Amino acid sequence: MSLIQQRIFGMKEGVTIALDSIRANKVRAGLTILGIAVGVFVVVVISAAVHGINNSVAKDFESTGPTTFFISRYPISFEACDGTDATCKWLRNPRLTMADVALIQRLPSVRVAGGRLDTSRPISYKDKRLSGIRVSGLSGNWQQIDGGGDIYPGRNFTAAEAEAGERVVVVNDELAMQLFGDSDPIDKTIGIQGVPFKVLGVYHYQASFLAGGNRPRAILPIEAARRHINVSWADIGIAVIPASTSTRADAIDDVIAALRANRGLRPGTDNTFAIITQDQLFDVYNKIFGAFFLVMVVLSAVGLIVGGVGVIAIMMISVTERTREIGVRKALGATRGTILWQFLVEAVTLTGIGAVIGLVTGTLMALLIKSMTPIAASVPPMAVVAALLTSAFTGVLFGMLPAARAARLDPVTALRYE
Repeated sequence: MSLIQQRIFGMKEGVTIALDSIRANKVRAGLTILGIAVGVFVVVVISAAVHGINNSVAKDFESTGPTTFFISRYPISFEACDGTDATCKWLRNPRLTMADVALIQRLPSVRVAGGRLDTSRPISYKDKRLSGIRVSGLSGNWQQIDGGGDIYPGRNFTAAEAEAGERVVVVNDELAMQLFGDSDPIDKTIGIQGVPFKVLGVYHYQASFLAGGNRPRAILPIEAARRHINVSWADIGIAVIPASTSTRADAIDDVIAALRANRGLRPGTDNTFAIITQDQLFDVYNKIFGAFFLVMVVLSAVGLIVGGVGVIAIMMISVTERTREIGVRKALGATRGTILWQFLVEAVTLTGIGAVIGLVTGTLMALLIKSMTPIAASVPPMAVVAALLTSAFTGVLFGMLPAARAARLDPVTALRYE
């Protein structure tokens, strides 16, 4: 019999023995398999969630436009702030205003500039009342900045309506469904924090992770949000799209120069506003989810270690119980390599069963996440490969000690074992 044939025979025998061992020691083997399954389950679910989130974030950035940048009162950073001027000077930054939006819109290097205020307010229609609904106060040109989506039936509010702060609103399809059901929402009056607003249209867009999924949402003129429902100007942000004849860098330079001149900032002093590019947003996103993913990997590693310790325990017991069998096989000519291979196959079989269980349950959980959350979770093929390779490596790593012990047994001593 060739070496390859011996290995194949040893593999079949190892798998058979492992299955017999599982049947004979259900609790012991079950705990071992459970540890591996939990570790693989965590890896699969987290990989699926991160894969879905990455795709959703990439689509969000793509729809917004790669050259779009934002102006904020405060920077985005992970710097410590204890409330003093030394560590957080930006707390003294003056708020942005719609006058700043108008100033930026007049710049030749800027195609579109729009303000945004986000808050949450109760919304009602007749006897229906919804609390904590996301309300966005936007400039009249918000559709040019938002990217994607359309309004039907109905229309968006005009620039004149936005400037005058008219009490008009565009609702998304989810809010329309919850308030009006199958009836036509156009020209109906809803209450936002008790203030009547006339519905102009229904906004349809692709739900995404950053947007919080397809949650109920109302969009009204930013001036109406300030006047009628008391949204604070302190929270305003400005989105800017450069002109087609200008680069993003040129537009950023012009915006900085215009705002500094308007605020009377002297050369050498820091900006009293923050310019935020999509690259910076993506870096923040990567830092947050990188830390999150690292924590999940550690948790999955703990599960694999628990399963690996179980592999050592069950394999050591298996070696002890089969000492005489090992002695007989060695007396009949079995080599150390043959015995080592057989026990490694048995260990990998145990971890492989756990990996399959973890893969199946992890895939089912990913489907559940996709159906019940804004995360379009999907299991990437590399996650499946990584899970199987990790389980096999765990079986080999933790099965090596008992397998080596079995291979080193003296045949004469093993035959005398009672």
